[in-house]
Amino acid sequence: FLFSECSQWGISDQWVYCYTWPGRWIELGQEQQRAYVMRLLDALEVTDRDKRLKVARAILYLAQGVFDECDTDTDVIHWSRHNVFLLYDMGVFTALLELLSMEMDNNQACSSAVRKPAISLADSTELRVLLSIMYLMVETIRLQTEDDRPEWRTAREAFKTELGSPLYNGEPFSLLLFTMVTKFCSMNAPHFPMKKVLLLLWKTILFTMGGFEELQEMKVRGRERLSLPPLPEDSIKVIRSMRAASPPASAMELIEQQQQAKRGRRSRRPLVKQDSLDTYNERDPFKNDDARDEEEDGEEADSGIEGEVDPLDRDVIIQPPPPPPPLRPPTERASLPKGLPWAPKVREKDIEHFLETSRNKFIGFTLGNDTETLVGLPRPIHESVKTLKQHKYVSIAEMQIKREEELQQLLLSICCLDLSCFRAERLKAKNPHCIDQIALLKLLLAAAPTSKAKTDSINILADVLPEEMPITVLQSMKLGIDVNRHKEIIVKAISALLLLLLKHLKLNHIYQFEIVSQHLVFANCIPLILKFFNQNIMSYISAKNSICVLDFPHCVVHEMPELTAESLEAGDSNQFCWRNLFSCINLLRILNKLTKWKHSRTMMLVVFKSAPILKRALKVKQAMMQLYVLKLLKIQTKYLGRQWRKSNMKTMSAIYQKVRHRLNDDWAYGNDIDARPWDFQAEECALRESIEKFNSRRYDKNQNGEFAPVDNCLQSVLGQRVELPEDFHYSYEMWLEREVFSQPIQWEGLLQQAQ
Repeated sequence: FLFSECSQWGISDQWVYCYTWPGRWIELGQEQQRAYVMRLLDALEVTDRDKRLKVARAILYLAQGVFDECDTDTDVIHWSRHNVFLLYDMGVFTALLELLSMEMDNNQACSSAVRKPAISLADSTELRVLLSIMYLMVETIRLQTEDDRPEWRTAREAFKTELGSPLYNGEPFSLLLFTMVTKFCSMNAPHFPMKKVLLLLWKTILFTMGGFEELQEMKVRGRERLSLPPLPEDSIKVIRSMRAASPPASAMELIEQQQQAKRGRRSRRPLVKQDSLDTYNERDPFKNDDARDEEEDGEEADSGIEGEVDPLDRDVIIQPPPPPPPLRPPTERASLPKGLPWAPKVREKDIEHFLETSRNKFIGFTLGNDTETLVGLPRPIHESVKTLKQHKYVSIAEMQIKREEELQQLLLSICCLDLSCFRAERLKAKNPHCIDQIALLKLLLAAAPTSKAKTDSINILADVLPEEMPITVLQSMKLGIDVNRHKEIIVKAISALLLLLLKHLKLNHIYQFEIVSQHLVFANCIPLILKFFNQNIMSYISAKNSICVLDFPHCVVHEMPELTAESLEAGDSNQFCWRNLFSCINLLRILNKLTKWKHSRTMMLVVFKSAPILKRALKVKQAMMQLYVLKLLKIQTKYLGRQWRKSNMKTMSAIYQKVRHRLNDDWAYGNDIDARPWDFQAEECALRESIEKFNSRRYDKNQNGEFAPVDNCLQSVLGQRVELPEDFHYSYEMWLEREVFSQPIQWEGLLQQAQ
């Protein structure tokens, strides 16, 4: 739904002062509408700030669908879409961009905001109006519908190219928004409305680079370009077909059930066989109350995690509530799909390690990286190698790393892998250090529900707090809901933005992904995400920080009912907040990307005692979220000790059932060679060295200066055009006298040096 995150944008600060036109806008002809939009564009260039703001509000009214002339929500959406394409066709976006740049460079407003003790909505009115219009234009044009006109499809592709091209002061539009984020976090512009900037930045990246489905298509084309075999499955389809599992019962629950059975009470489930990890066992959504995990008694005492039971913290199935089905007979399970959801994978490194171990055992010597010679090895080893090679998977990242190693050995070679076809390269090549990860993490920390307010932290509530604070209980409750919703939207935008950038950069080149990942790790992104999940996660996902009657366009089409404290406290009718669930999944995926195949970062998860925190997240019965929690638990299982594995066999079974297998991965036993002492510094330094070599080779313009050929032709050298400063012709004669005529030339010395 178009207005899902900007639903209250038109309530508190964008009431419009629209220009009057003869008749109703929806009854005007196309030419008349274009004529009035042209008049608005001309009026945007006036010097009077108040008049310019009035015109901008009129344009916002058009982008919001002239809701005063509509009778239903559908009519508002229809006219909003029609008007947005009309505004883009008339060049409104370019005019708005010039105004946005002017507001960004308004030093008077920035200095005034820095000196003010408390910043409110009134300090960013112009910026909020401009960003609201631009967000509506980007999001409306980005979404495709079946009834789009041919000219609209053409306009969509043109707008997409325009946003991704360096047309705005030599930079893409997304870099301009990144600059706003950096200025805000550096306290140089504390009045910037960050929620709107982050939402617009996320949608711009999503529009210009593409979403997850487009990433999957680009990955398939990239593998074809490198002559790699196709992917074993479509990960998006596999995850969509997965079903959520019931979380394992904790030790406290088992003790309570045993006590209830002894007292003759009716138990919720028999204790003989706990089928708590059955993927399809969804008969009772309230099987287990929230209690502490098996290992939380000892570990949470050290990490400070509260263990109280919350009545809201229940393992509810996150899916549309179906009517309760009757209990299925056991024979019905035979019709369920069999097998594991993922095809197993094996790396070339794993095959080499297996052969090295086998040769040392049976022959007594190794053959290096040779994976073909099997002489002297028993027949079962031959079969094992054959099976491993059948499931061998070579990623695009491995090919890129191998190519970089070859190019580093050929310093004079100018041949390199062409990355211009990837959309992320346009953003990265323009400015290799364009993404300020620390600024995004500062905003994420300030918006996290577990964060405590500090005097030196940035103020992310500048575009939600009114000039006059509420004086009644109803106003206070409304403001409290708006503040919580404001923070949730910021977390959603940052998590989606970071994940999207990481995925695009990894597909573009693995070392571009690694430099951003390393910056995130050094900026304490791993403990920040763990701190985010160190809360009552079920309460966060079931939070109701929204007011349905104030959602746009409902609030401007229908009659506004009277708000009471009871109606605000009841919230909406949705059982879950999909916005918060989306944020949690994104943060888990970011954590997976930062720690995958990184031994030192995996050990950080162990050191920060993430296992009990992640196990509590399994209580959310949503398949995708459970999958990424289980992935994070799998990579650290070998370091958690035998006792943890013994007392968490239900979790181990869930990992086996849902997470992809690596055929010779000893994740469940802790016998892997990677279980070596933690050497964080050496691993990260080696990675940083490879990254710097890549950046120097690809983005350093003077990289081959010492290897450049020397021009020995006198005529060619004298014929080269030399750029001289503008004022050089004024002092040309003085320069000749000082540098040429008054300097004696030692011709004999020059001849001797030449010899």
